[in-house]
Amino acid sequence: MLDFHGVGWRSARLPSAVAPLLLAPVLACAAPDNAYAPSPPSPPPGWTFSATGMYYSLRDQSDFLLVTAAAERGPLHFEARHNYEALDSSSLFAGWKFSGGESLTYSLTPILGVVFGATQGVAPGFEVSAAYGMVDFYTEAEYMYDTKVKEDSFTYAWSELGFSPRNWLRLGLVGQRTRLYQTDRDFQRGVFGQAVLGDVTVGLYVFNPDDSADRVVILSLGAKF
Repeated sequence: MLDFHGVGWRSARLPSAVAPLLLAPVLACAAPDNAYAPSPPSPPPGWTFSATGMYYSLRDQSDFLLVTAAAERGPLHFEARHNYEALDSSSLFAGWKFSGGESLTYSLTPILGVVFGATQGVAPGFEVSAAYGMVDFYTEAEYMYDTKVKEDSFTYAWSELGFSPRNWLRLGLVGQRTRLYQTDRDFQRGVFGQAVLGDVTVGLYVFNPDDSADRVVILSLGAKF
């Protein structure tokens, strides 16, 4: 049987440097088993999907529907398009997203794609977005290298400067350079408005609003899932 009174009397006279050595095993036994266990690894990011349809209403040309769809997993980015580079043509893209920021957020996604159908080619490009408060900017651009008729190669670009006075409302300016349809303007500019209803976005774009002969109206519907 241990003599606790004796132990207490003797330990009171031990040098101060020895006491921690005697107490360390006791403290170690009292600590929970997971006190120093590493944090569990974060689960891998899941897939996110989005799709957008844009109905083009033209004055002297046939209306058409442009469709894009994207799939992302972390920084990995895939995209499919139809009637984007040219009518009756489709394209597939892959890219890698770089993003960051806190007050000012940004993302940059270099992409590389192939175009097939009525138009055939290779299309390197990029997508860039930035946002600060209620203001945001987005642009996507590519060089469509036509492998059938090299003289038909061209640069395409679409840019938006947006302002969101409400969480559900986005207004702004838009510009594009395209050969998707015939136009007398090398660069077209216009205005847009979007209503964000949960994961669904409805939009209206009007290019060249001051020129009735070259005006283009676009209705858009997008969804995330």
